[in-house]
Amino acid sequence: MKTIYLSHPIDDSETLSVPSVFALGYFDGVHKGHQHVIRQAVSYAKEHGLESAVMTFHPHPKEVLMQLEQPMHFLTPLPEKLERIAELGVDRTYVVEFNQSFANLLPQEFVDHYLMALGAKHVVAGFDFTYGKKGKGTMVTMPDHAQGRFSSLAVPKVEREGIKVSSTALRELLQEGKVAEINDLLGEPYQVKGTVEDGEKRGRTIGYPTANVKLNQRYIIPKTGVYVVQVKLHDKVLVGMCNVGYKPTFHDEKPDTPSIEVHLLDFNEQIYGETLTITWIERIRDEVRFNGIDELKAQLALDKKQTEEIARTINR
Repeated sequence: MKTIYLSHPIDDSETLSVPSVFALGYFDGVHKGHQHVIRQAVSYAKEHGLESAVMTFHPHPKEVLMQLEQPMHFLTPLPEKLERIAELGVDRTYVVEFNQSFANLLPQEFVDHYLMALGAKHVVAGFDFTYGKKGKGTMVTMPDHAQGRFSSLAVPKVEREGIKVSSTALRELLQEGKVAEINDLLGEPYQVKGTVEDGEKRGRTIGYPTANVKLNQRYIIPKTGVYVVQVKLHDKVLVGMCNVGYKPTFHDEKPDTPSIEVHLLDFNEQIYGETLTITWIERIRDEVRFNGIDELKAQLALDKKQTEEIARTINR
């Protein structure tokens, strides 16, 4: 897949123009709903001998248009989003810089200066996709703005067991710690990537050494608590129990951000500086404050036993 980064205004649209079928959207998560939209575009392109293209936007429109107190976090930061789009067989992806100038485009200007300029012959998007200043353009108005120059398809919402498959729904599941329910909406378990850094090294003193993982992108972190996870290290896939939180047993003051610490089962190697991919399998309990080390160690033994039991079900 070819990735093309665009800023407004497009300077070389003639050289970029390729007769294409476009899938439009921000696509955070590239979940089953997004996959359905993109696959519709890929299928139509193959049937009509055209290139398949995705147009997505960066940064998130909310980061430009709203006064956010904190930076946004994502299900799939841009590098991973592009990887997942490529896996769907897309020929090219346009990453459009979403800035105030782009946000001020009228809907007709967006269609003329982007879709038409880049060679759109057919456009596919979710039923709730909007474009142009203040989101005045919708998939209902798209045919009027296309003026017969390309066709379009609004894809209805995708549901699983009565729940709309959406980035919002996935965010809510993560905020509630319901990682075991993610797969049905996302199409795979939720993953994050990070680098092992020096931590407080307290775990090794109580028999449970942990890898302190600093995420390398602005991922959404699941609710604080203890989780069963799978960890990919190079070509190895390991099982671990992961604590997300603030370690209240050892800290009276709450840090600004939760830490992610993973105790890997049957593993005892130094991996500082290594990149890990963490796959969230199941949440087993809340993070709590313990009355001393002995109480903590007793609970960790129970956590490890439960993690091993869940791991056996994964490997069947």
